[in-house]
Amino acid sequence: MTTTPQKLKKGDKVMVIAPSRGLKLIGPDCRTIAEERLKNLGLEVVFAKNTTDDNFDMTGSASIQKRAADINEAFTDKSVKAVLTVIGGFNSNEILKYIDYENIKKNPKIFMGFSDITALHAAIYAKTQMVTYYGPHYSSLGMLKGCEYTLKNMENMLFKSGKTELLPSDAWSDDLWFIDQQNREFIKNEGWWQIQKGTASGRIIGGNLCTLILNSDTPYFPKFENDTILFIEDDEGSKMPDFARNLQALINRNDFKNVKGLVIGRFQKASDMTREKLEFILNKIELKNMPIIANIDMGHTTPIATIPLGGEAHIENGRIWIKD
Repeated sequence: MTTTPQKLKKGDKVMVIAPSRGLKLIGPDCRTIAEERLKNLGLEVVFAKNTTDDNFDMTGSASIQKRAADINEAFTDKSVKAVLTVIGGFNSNEILKYIDYENIKKNPKIFMGFSDITALHAAIYAKTQMVTYYGPHYSSLGMLKGCEYTLKNMENMLFKSGKTELLPSDAWSDDLWFIDQQNREFIKNEGWWQIQKGTASGRIIGGNLCTLILNSDTPYFPKFENDTILFIEDDEGSKMPDFARNLQALINRNDFKNVKGLVIGRFQKASDMTREKLEFILNKIELKNMPIIANIDMGHTTPIATIPLGGEAHIENGRIWIKD
């Protein structure tokens, strides 16, 4: 049975961990802005024991044991009400075997991050049936400009209960904001792409596509049970052929027949993905009878919506409602 963590309230403590790349990557201005944003929500910010600048090896991470210890500590500590990841990367799947999932099941709490953190989202849901949140990292909250949509969506999902309609942002960006916080490029949002019409409801499974499939054929992959709505996105390294074959890997699963709807996050510029290319990829027999919506504010462009993985989604006439 699915478990939804308790919502946040003012005065709650959140712990920052680095299960992928390390804290050293985050500049002082970004840290200051991120902490101020969280404190303005009434939250206390602390860092896990091994989430420090000196835990930064040749891969830009702490050791496997230290990273696993931090996530286990975060869920053990009764005073911590939410766990936020520093940033993504490429190696969070290294720690899956060393996480105490029984401890997480006994101490459910908000867990949030995106990108490479998908490996952890998938594993936690597969092992505990606890809802986790595909949303901004601690570092994402250090964006000086253009963070309003991200903050509003995060606050609505983490502090409030009930069904929420997911709406498009007014503008988006895919620039190197963490290098230059002042000179930004914002693009008017053309809205979501309704690739196929239809209505569907179900449990949300997904995250970063190229990371999600790393968990396939392991105990850390969440099954597509009953009615599933698949929410996926990919990063700039995923070109048209990469996205196509990774999506096909999911379609080839025996339980893909339980997927009733598909929602796809906005592609980064470097992926060279267009609506025409995407529609070509999605022209598959297995996808014919389901609603498909793309270009939503999920993933590696900004702003970033907060999506409850393991929560519920309803798609109708090109609109999306979510509930955790």
